[in-house]
Amino acid sequence: MANTSDIRKGLCIRYSNDIYKIVEFLHVKPGKGPAFVRTKLKSVTTGKVVDNTFSAGHKIDVIRVETQKYQYLYKEGEQFHFMNVDDYEQIAINVSLIDGAELLKDGEVVTIAINTEDGMPLSVEMPASVILEVTHTEPGVKGNTATNATKPATVETGARINVPLFINEGDKIKVDTEKGIYQERMKE
Repeated sequence: MANTSDIRKGLCIRYSNDIYKIVEFLHVKPGKGPAFVRTKLKSVTTGKVVDNTFSAGHKIDVIRVETQKYQYLYKEGEQFHFMNVDDYEQIAINVSLIDGAELLKDGEVVTIAINTEDGMPLSVEMPASVILEVTHTEPGVKGNTATNATKPATVETGARINVPLFINEGDKIKVDTEKGIYQERMKE
């Protein structure tokens, strides 16, 4: 058993007869009253996100997880198929367990957290950023660059991202996987 001081992003806990992954947390110490931890929890079975507040010192049931590197192979319906990079074992994971699934391209390596009790995958952690090619975007209008103007672009995975006006079809861009936003254009 752990307590609220052990809470960190990505930690998997047993809460309300389900397993939840901590997505966000904030330790709050108000001027009056006891301290508490405000959390945002995501169910690993349903994908539902709930807000919860734990009082300071509250006992939490931590799920022991093991992380392994997997390579993304292909998508089939709602299932994404991955291969372990060490022993080549393949697993299928539901799209609800993957944050930023629309940014996954073939061959991308991700970290998968697996419950050590039953061997079930709990969550998929994307790399901090991915490099994708722009497959479609409208040409930028000359002279319309005074105020950080953006335009929608479709990347090779089918995701739509707002990019600066100077980005053209065929450009490779770096995309933040957590927020799904443009970071920079990559040099050839």
